[in-house]
Amino acid sequence: MQPPHSLWWSQIDATSPRHSLRGDVDVDVAIVGGGYTGLWTARELMRRDSHLRVAVLEARVCGFGASGRNGGWVSALFPASATTVIHEFGLDAYTRQRLLLQDAVTSLGQAARSDSIDCDFAHGGTLSFARSEVQEVRGRHYVTSAAEHGVGPEDLRWIEGDDLKVHGSVNDARGAAYSPHCARIQPARLARGLADAVESHGAQIFEDTTVTRIIPGLASRRPQVLTAHGTLRADYVVRATEGFTPTIARQRRSVVPLYSLMIATEPLPDAWWQDYGFGRFPTFNDERHLLIYGQRTADNRLAFGGRGSPYHFGSTVEPRYDNNHAVFAQLTYSLRELFPTLHADVTHQWGGPLAMARNKFPSVTVDHDSGLAAAGGYTGDGVTLSYVCANALADLIVAPDEETPFSSMPFVQTPPRHWEIEPLRWLGINAGIALATYADHHERRHHSESRTSALLARLMGS
Repeated sequence: MQPPHSLWWSQIDATSPRHSLRGDVDVDVAIVGGGYTGLWTARELMRRDSHLRVAVLEARVCGFGASGRNGGWVSALFPASATTVIHEFGLDAYTRQRLLLQDAVTSLGQAARSDSIDCDFAHGGTLSFARSEVQEVRGRHYVTSAAEHGVGPEDLRWIEGDDLKVHGSVNDARGAAYSPHCARIQPARLARGLADAVESHGAQIFEDTTVTRIIPGLASRRPQVLTAHGTLRADYVVRATEGFTPTIARQRRSVVPLYSLMIATEPLPDAWWQDYGFGRFPTFNDERHLLIYGQRTADNRLAFGGRGSPYHFGSTVEPRYDNNHAVFAQLTYSLRELFPTLHADVTHQWGGPLAMARNKFPSVTVDHDSGLAAAGGYTGDGVTLSYVCANALADLIVAPDEETPFSSMPFVQTPPRHWEIEPLRWLGINAGIALATYADHHERRHHSESRTSALLARLMGS
């Protein structure tokens, strides 16, 4: 039941699945998916109305998917660029969204502490290193552009020299864009702790329960969730299935499952860390095109991940895609390039699917007529966004006529765009991965930006 070889799950005591659904159950809100979105939604619903009958259904165990496998970044990042958000919704809406996401980093940590969830939360910010002249130009431009949109140096600034060393450094670092709005966590501990908290708040959790169909409500019938061993009837059914959404009937084009893979080293001695820093546990990446991400764990390992796995035709999701030895090898090479004195063994390799929306905007929708609701499409920024979107779902369900900071976010109640039919999305997504790989290779070899960078930016909508 546990994701194989994951560092995060290896640090959790083995647990047996909670009992599965047996027979028919009647509740107020049924939630399909026991990851962050589903669990935060259950928690926030119960906090708003403790009398609600809430049930969570999970096909494996809570946290089995991306919630228990991710890079552990509680960040204020948003998948779509600031320029895109401003173009779609205006500067005021962008600013409200940005400030809410920044505040959510802190409030998520406070929520975990209030429910006695020990998830190694360390609010150390995040560093995006520039390791070449081309990357430095790109990083400085990012900071300058953000300032033009009202982002002050207290929220994002360029650091270098001694200021950089205070936070942490990597090989050949010329500087970094630094934001304080990020925390590091142990993601599986957060997911499992949330599941326990949800039950303590009074909700039911049914694990090892595969949903076969979700039926919308009608004037004469409440929505239903069908499983092999029982039916769950509710006033609202929330779909919170993220990277596994394409496995649900009629949802194959809602999001695409992209695979992100990770590695982790054995614990590193304090003497080794003194050379690189990271004493405040900031997360880190660099300004390459093909995304990487890392953190110093609570037990002094390096946990490091990145993209590069291909998109699989037809939005298929299979356990064998969790492992890609070529990508694991490239991650190991990249990690040792960032930290040349790293001679420790890589002890864990794992991966899993995340969900990317067509326009890179997450979605939160509640249809009060059919009783169907959904949230997702976080494109890898789901630790914080799931918390924010769950609050929006809870507000829309419990108090649909009241506007709140969460329910008034610009992307809430905005229908998501569907992806193109195959083979168009297979060609487009894998072309994007290939372009990013080529652009990075060109920059390393020629020390100049590739013309494919502009094409990649247009393709990715940034």
